[in-house]
Amino acid sequence: MAKSVLEFEKPIIELEQKMEEMRRYGDNPDIALEIGKIEKRVNQLQLSIYAGLTRWQKVQLARHPDRPYTLDYIGMITKDFLELHGDRHFRDDRAIVGGMAHIDDRKVMLIGHQKGRDTKSNVFRNFGMPNPEGYRKALRLMKLAEKFKIPVVTLLDTPGAFPGLEAEERGQAEAIARNLLEMARLRVPIVVAIIGEGASGGALGLGVGDRILMMENSWYSVISPESCSSILWRSWDYKEQAAEALQLTAPDLKKQGIIDEIIPEPLGGAHRNPEQAARVLKEAILQELRQLAKVKPEKFLDRRIEKFSKMGVWVG
Repeated sequence: MAKSVLEFEKPIIELEQKMEEMRRYGDNPDIALEIGKIEKRVNQLQLSIYAGLTRWQKVQLARHPDRPYTLDYIGMITKDFLELHGDRHFRDDRAIVGGMAHIDDRKVMLIGHQKGRDTKSNVFRNFGMPNPEGYRKALRLMKLAEKFKIPVVTLLDTPGAFPGLEAEERGQAEAIARNLLEMARLRVPIVVAIIGEGASGGALGLGVGDRILMMENSWYSVISPESCSSILWRSWDYKEQAAEALQLTAPDLKKQGIIDEIIPEPLGGAHRNPEQAARVLKEAILQELRQLAKVKPEKFLDRRIEKFSKMGVWVG
Protein backbone atom coordinates (compact mmCIF):
# COMPACT_ATOMS: atom_id res chain seq x y z
CA MET A 1 0.00 0.00 0.00
CA ALA A 2 1.24 3.46 -0.79
CA LYS A 3 2.92 5.33 2.06
CA SER A 4 1.83 8.74 0.80
CA VAL A 5 -1.77 9.57 -0.03
CA LEU A 6 -3.06 12.26 -2.37
CA GLU A 7 -6.30 14.03 -1.47
CA PHE A 8 -8.39 12.32 -4.15
CA GLU A 9 -6.97 8.90 -3.14
CA LYS A 10 -8.14 9.13 0.47
CA PRO A 11 -11.62 7.51 0.07
CA ILE A 12 -10.01 4.48 -1.61
CA ILE A 13 -7.19 4.15 0.92
CA GLU A 14 -9.59 4.43 3.86
CA LEU A 15 -11.72 1.56 2.52
CA GLU A 16 -8.63 -0.56 1.83
CA GLN A 17 -7.42 0.00 5.39
CA LYS A 18 -10.82 -1.02 6.69
CA MET A 19 -10.62 -4.26 4.67
CA GLU A 20 -7.17 -5.00 6.09
CA GLU A 21 -8.45 -4.54 9.64
CA MET A 22 -11.40 -6.85 9.01
CA ARG A 23 -9.18 -9.59 7.54
CA ARG A 24 -7.39 -9.88 10.89
CA TYR A 25 -10.51 -11.40 12.42
CA GLY A 26 -10.09 -14.64 10.47
CA ASP A 27 -12.52 -16.58 8.27
CA ASN A 28 -15.81 -15.47 9.77
CA PRO A 29 -18.47 -15.80 6.98
CA ASP A 30 -20.21 -12.56 7.94
CA ILE A 31 -16.94 -10.64 7.88
CA ALA A 32 -15.99 -12.24 4.56
CA LEU A 33 -19.31 -11.10 3.11
CA GLU A 34 -18.72 -7.55 4.34
CA ILE A 35 -15.18 -7.56 2.94
CA GLY A 36 -16.60 -8.58 -0.44
CA LYS A 37 -19.00 -5.63 -0.37
CA ILE A 38 -16.20 -3.20 0.52
CA GLU A 39 -13.96 -4.63 -2.18
CA LYS A 40 -16.70 -4.06 -4.74
CA ARG A 41 -17.08 -0.50 -3.50
CA VAL A 42 -13.31 0.05 -3.79
CA ASN A 43 -13.34 -1.13 -7.41
CA GLN A 44 -16.24 1.18 -8.23
CA LEU A 45 -14.51 4.12 -6.54
CA GLN A 46 -11.27 3.49 -8.38
CA LEU A 47 -13.00 3.38 -11.74
CA SER A 48 -14.97 6.55 -11.09
CA ILE A 49 -12.11 8.57 -9.57
CA TYR A 50 -9.31 7.63 -11.97
CA ALA A 51 -11.49 7.85 -15.08
CA GLY A 52 -12.25 11.51 -14.31
CA LEU A 53 -8.90 12.89 -13.18
CA THR A 54 -8.21 16.52 -14.01
CA ARG A 55 -4.93 17.52 -15.61
CA TRP A 56 -3.70 18.90 -12.28
CA GLN A 57 -4.51 15.61 -10.53
CA LYS A 58 -2.46 13.78 -13.15
CA VAL A 59 0.42 16.15 -12.43
CA GLN A 60 0.10 15.15 -8.77
CA LEU A 61 0.16 11.46 -9.68
CA ALA A 62 3.28 12.00 -11.79
CA ARG A 63 4.95 13.49 -8.71
CA HIS A 64 3.71 10.84 -6.27
CA PRO A 65 6.59 10.09 -3.88
CA ASP A 66 5.96 6.34 -4.13
CA ARG A 67 6.03 6.34 -7.94
CA PRO A 68 8.86 4.25 -9.48
CA TYR A 69 11.90 6.24 -10.59
CA THR A 70 14.51 5.45 -13.23
CA LEU A 71 16.65 3.18 -11.03
CA ASP A 72 13.52 1.34 -9.87
CA TYR A 73 12.57 0.57 -13.45
CA ILE A 74 16.15 -0.34 -14.34
CA GLY A 75 16.11 -2.88 -11.53
CA MET A 76 12.83 -4.37 -12.77
CA ILE A 77 13.27 -4.39 -16.56
CA THR A 78 17.00 -4.96 -17.09
CA LYS A 79 19.70 -7.39 -16.13
CA ASP A 80 23.44 -6.81 -15.64
CA PHE A 81 23.09 -3.00 -15.53
CA LEU A 82 26.54 -1.42 -15.46
CA GLU A 83 26.35 2.22 -14.39
CA LEU A 84 28.86 4.60 -15.96
CA HIS A 85 29.88 7.85 -14.28
CA GLY A 86 31.25 11.27 -15.10
CA ASP A 87 31.27 13.69 -18.03
CA ARG A 88 35.11 13.72 -18.40
CA HIS A 89 35.03 17.52 -18.00
CA PHE A 90 33.90 18.47 -14.51
CA ARG A 91 32.32 15.75 -12.33
CA ASP A 92 29.62 13.10 -12.08
CA ASP A 93 26.04 14.37 -11.86
CA ARG A 94 23.88 12.09 -9.71
CA ALA A 95 20.64 13.60 -11.08
CA ILE A 96 21.23 11.62 -14.29
CA VAL A 97 22.11 7.92 -14.25
CA GLY A 98 23.16 5.84 -17.20
CA GLY A 99 24.88 2.70 -18.30
CA MET A 100 24.72 -0.46 -20.37
CA ALA A 101 22.28 -3.27 -19.72
CA HIS A 102 20.22 -5.98 -21.37
CA ILE A 103 16.44 -5.77 -21.68
CA ASP A 104 15.81 -9.47 -22.28
CA ASP A 105 18.25 -10.26 -25.10
CA ARG A 106 18.65 -6.68 -26.33
CA LYS A 107 21.68 -4.67 -25.29
CA VAL A 108 20.89 -1.00 -24.65
CA MET A 109 22.43 2.18 -23.31
CA LEU A 110 19.89 3.27 -20.71
CA ILE A 111 19.93 6.87 -19.44
CA GLY A 112 17.47 8.68 -17.20
CA HIS A 113 16.77 11.33 -14.58
CA GLN A 114 16.88 10.15 -10.97
CA LYS A 115 15.14 11.70 -7.95
CA GLY A 116 15.54 10.85 -4.28
CA ARG A 117 13.05 9.33 -1.85
CA ASP A 118 13.87 11.37 1.25
CA THR A 119 15.73 14.55 2.18
CA LYS A 120 19.17 12.95 2.17
CA SER A 121 18.77 11.16 -1.16
CA ASN A 122 17.06 14.18 -2.73
CA VAL A 123 20.04 16.35 -1.81
CA PHE A 124 22.34 13.64 -3.23
CA ARG A 125 20.31 13.56 -6.46
CA ASN A 126 19.73 17.34 -6.50
CA PHE A 127 15.96 16.63 -6.53
CA GLY A 128 16.31 15.15 -10.02
CA MET A 129 17.45 18.48 -11.51
CA PRO A 130 20.58 17.98 -13.66
CA ASN A 131 23.51 20.33 -13.96
CA PRO A 132 25.35 20.77 -17.30
CA GLU A 133 27.68 17.89 -16.43
CA GLY A 134 24.65 15.60 -16.28
CA TYR A 135 23.73 16.34 -19.87
CA ARG A 136 27.37 16.04 -20.92
CA LYS A 137 27.58 12.67 -19.18
CA ALA A 138 24.44 11.57 -21.02
CA LEU A 139 25.92 12.72 -24.34
CA ARG A 140 29.16 10.86 -23.64
CA LEU A 141 27.19 7.66 -23.07
CA MET A 142 25.12 8.19 -26.23
CA LYS A 143 28.28 8.63 -28.27
CA LEU A 144 29.66 5.45 -26.70
CA ALA A 145 26.46 3.65 -27.70
CA GLU A 146 26.81 4.95 -31.24
CA LYS A 147 30.39 3.73 -31.42
CA PHE A 148 29.36 0.19 -30.50
CA LYS A 149 26.04 0.32 -32.41
CA ILE A 150 23.89 -0.02 -29.27
CA PRO A 151 20.36 1.46 -29.12
CA VAL A 152 19.72 4.29 -26.64
CA VAL A 153 16.76 4.31 -24.24
CA THR A 154 16.07 7.41 -22.14
CA LEU A 155 13.66 7.72 -19.21
CA LEU A 156 12.44 11.26 -18.49
CA ASP A 157 11.46 12.31 -14.97
CA THR A 158 12.61 15.75 -13.86
CA PRO A 159 11.07 18.98 -12.50
CA GLY A 160 13.55 20.78 -14.77
CA ALA A 161 17.24 21.46 -15.27
CA PHE A 162 18.93 22.98 -12.23
CA PRO A 163 18.47 26.79 -12.40
CA GLY A 164 21.34 27.72 -10.06
CA LEU A 165 24.01 30.33 -10.85
CA GLU A 166 26.75 27.69 -10.96
CA ALA A 167 24.82 25.71 -13.59
CA GLU A 168 24.55 28.78 -15.78
CA GLU A 169 28.24 29.53 -15.29
CA ARG A 170 29.11 26.04 -16.56
CA GLY A 171 26.89 26.39 -19.63
CA GLN A 172 23.51 24.84 -18.85
CA ALA A 173 21.83 26.14 -22.02
CA GLU A 174 24.74 25.08 -24.24
CA ALA A 175 24.80 21.58 -22.74
CA ILE A 176 21.08 21.03 -23.39
CA ALA A 177 21.30 22.53 -26.89
CA ARG A 178 24.27 20.32 -27.70
CA ASN A 179 22.29 17.25 -26.67
CA LEU A 180 19.40 18.26 -28.93
CA LEU A 181 21.77 18.56 -31.88
CA GLU A 182 23.69 15.36 -31.22
CA MET A 183 20.63 13.24 -30.43
CA ALA A 184 19.02 14.40 -33.67
CA ARG A 185 21.89 12.98 -35.70
CA LEU A 186 22.86 9.93 -33.63
CA ARG A 187 23.21 6.89 -35.92
CA VAL A 188 21.54 4.41 -33.58
CA PRO A 189 17.88 4.00 -32.54
CA ILE A 190 16.64 6.22 -29.67
CA VAL A 191 13.52 5.36 -27.67
CA VAL A 192 12.33 8.01 -25.19
CA ALA A 193 9.88 7.21 -22.38
CA ILE A 194 8.40 9.87 -20.10
CA ILE A 195 7.84 8.05 -16.80
CA GLY A 196 6.92 10.94 -14.50
CA GLU A 197 7.59 14.66 -14.84
CA GLY A 198 8.79 16.00 -18.16
CA ALA A 199 9.51 19.63 -17.44
CA SER A 200 10.98 22.10 -19.90
CA GLY A 201 14.47 21.82 -21.38
CA GLY A 202 15.49 19.69 -18.42
CA ALA A 203 13.47 16.86 -19.93
CA LEU A 204 14.04 17.77 -23.57
CA GLY A 205 17.82 17.43 -23.06
CA LEU A 206 17.21 13.67 -23.07
CA GLY A 207 14.03 13.79 -25.15
CA VAL A 208 14.94 13.72 -28.84
CA GLY A 209 14.26 10.28 -30.26
CA ASP A 210 12.82 8.13 -33.00
CA ARG A 211 9.88 7.10 -30.82
CA ILE A 212 8.46 9.04 -27.88
CA LEU A 213 6.48 7.02 -25.34
CA MET A 214 4.61 8.47 -22.39
CA MET A 215 3.23 6.75 -19.32
CA GLU A 216 -0.47 7.33 -18.76
CA ASN A 217 -0.14 9.48 -15.61
CA SER A 218 2.94 11.49 -16.53
CA TRP A 219 3.17 15.05 -17.87
CA TYR A 220 5.36 16.79 -20.44
CA SER A 221 5.44 20.54 -20.95
CA VAL A 222 7.58 23.60 -21.60
CA ILE A 223 6.80 24.80 -18.06
CA SER A 224 5.30 23.47 -14.84
CA PRO A 225 1.75 24.54 -13.90
CA GLU A 226 3.03 26.41 -10.82
CA SER A 227 5.60 28.41 -12.80
CA CYS A 228 3.06 29.15 -15.52
CA SER A 229 0.62 30.37 -12.87
CA SER A 230 3.23 32.60 -11.25
CA ILE A 231 4.08 34.20 -14.60
CA LEU A 232 0.54 34.74 -15.88
CA TRP A 233 -1.30 35.43 -12.60
CA ARG A 234 1.60 36.48 -10.35
CA SER A 235 0.53 33.70 -7.96
CA TRP A 236 0.75 29.90 -7.65
CA ASP A 237 -2.95 29.78 -6.74
CA TYR A 238 -3.97 29.26 -10.38
CA LYS A 239 -1.90 26.14 -11.02
CA GLU A 240 -4.99 24.05 -11.76
CA GLN A 241 -6.13 26.48 -14.46
CA ALA A 242 -2.57 26.59 -15.81
CA ALA A 243 -2.47 22.78 -16.04
CA GLU A 244 -5.69 22.82 -18.05
CA ALA A 245 -4.38 25.51 -20.40
CA LEU A 246 -1.02 23.78 -20.92
CA GLN A 247 -2.64 20.50 -22.09
CA LEU A 248 0.30 18.54 -20.73
CA THR A 249 -1.13 15.04 -20.24
CA ALA A 250 -0.48 11.97 -22.39
CA PRO A 251 -3.83 12.07 -24.28
CA ASP A 252 -3.29 15.79 -25.00
CA LEU A 253 0.17 15.23 -26.43
CA LYS A 254 -0.84 12.13 -28.40
CA LYS A 255 -3.59 14.18 -30.04
CA GLN A 256 -1.10 16.95 -30.86
CA GLY A 257 1.42 14.52 -32.35
CA ILE A 258 4.12 15.28 -29.76
CA ILE A 259 4.30 11.68 -28.52
CA ASP A 260 3.81 8.41 -30.38
CA GLU A 261 2.30 6.03 -27.83
CA ILE A 262 0.69 6.07 -24.37
CA ILE A 263 1.85 3.37 -21.96
CA PRO A 264 -1.08 2.28 -19.76
CA GLU A 265 -0.54 2.17 -16.00
CA PRO A 266 -2.14 0.01 -13.32
CA LEU A 267 -5.44 1.40 -12.05
CA GLY A 268 -4.57 4.19 -9.63
CA GLY A 269 -1.11 4.85 -11.03
CA ALA A 270 2.28 3.16 -11.30
CA HIS A 271 2.88 3.52 -7.55
CA ARG A 272 -0.03 1.15 -6.85
CA ASN A 273 1.64 -1.72 -8.69
CA PRO A 274 5.23 -0.92 -9.76
CA GLU A 275 5.92 -4.44 -11.03
CA GLN A 276 2.98 -4.35 -13.43
CA ALA A 277 3.94 -0.85 -14.58
CA ALA A 278 7.49 -2.08 -15.24
CA ARG A 279 6.28 -5.06 -17.26
CA VAL A 280 4.17 -2.85 -19.54
CA LEU A 281 6.99 -0.30 -19.93
CA LYS A 282 9.47 -3.06 -20.75
CA GLU A 283 7.25 -4.57 -23.44
CA ALA A 284 6.58 -1.14 -24.97
CA ILE A 285 10.32 -0.39 -25.20
CA LEU A 286 11.12 -3.82 -26.66
CA GLN A 287 8.41 -3.45 -29.27
CA GLU A 288 9.83 -0.11 -30.40
CA LEU A 289 13.39 -1.46 -30.47
CA ARG A 290 12.30 -4.39 -32.64
CA GLN A 291 10.76 -2.01 -35.17
CA LEU A 292 13.69 0.41 -35.16
CA ALA A 293 16.18 -2.42 -35.69
CA LYS A 294 14.84 -2.61 -39.27
CA VAL A 295 15.85 1.01 -40.04
CA LYS A 296 19.19 1.68 -41.74
CA PRO A 297 21.55 3.95 -39.72
CA GLU A 298 21.75 6.57 -42.48
CA LYS A 299 17.95 7.00 -42.34
CA PHE A 300 17.69 8.07 -38.69
CA LEU A 301 18.55 11.75 -39.27
CA ASP A 302 16.00 12.18 -42.06
CA ARG A 303 13.31 10.40 -40.05
CA ARG A 304 13.90 12.59 -36.99
CA ILE A 305 13.88 15.81 -39.04
CA GLU A 306 10.59 14.73 -40.60
CA LYS A 307 9.14 13.71 -37.22
CA PHE A 308 9.92 16.93 -35.38
CA SER A 309 9.08 19.15 -38.37
CA LYS A 310 5.48 17.93 -38.19
CA MET A 311 5.06 19.11 -34.60
CA GLY A 312 3.15 22.30 -33.90
CA VAL A 313 1.36 24.70 -36.21
CA TRP A 314 2.16 28.17 -37.49
CA VAL A 315 0.48 30.81 -39.60
CA GLY A 316 2.56 32.71 -42.15
